[in-house]
Amino acid sequence: MLKIPDILFIFAVYAIINGIVFIFYLLDKRAAQNGTWRTPEITLLFYAFIGPFGASAAMKMCRHKTRTPKFYLVPVFSLLHLAILIWIFLYFIN
Repeated sequence: MLKIPDILFIFAVYAIINGIVFIFYLLDKRAAQNGTWRTPEITLLFYAFIGPFGASAAMKMCRHKTRTPKFYLVPVFSLLHLAILIWIFLYFIN
């Protein structure tokens, strides 16, 4: 069974991943505004799959990819991650 410091470390790494995804979305928004090379949408969706909370925050903060239908998957990824995080929390706390 994992101890509390181990669980905190896992959640810290997860928060860092979401922070990195947030930065990737902000960089893509800046590239869109400047007319420079953009990150492919499939790559942004992959980033959203591994860090949906960072992607959601960046999408809302800078209104990036909010009208693109493919990116309606980001809230689904968030719900999936939330369910997994709750399961991990409940499994290792008991």
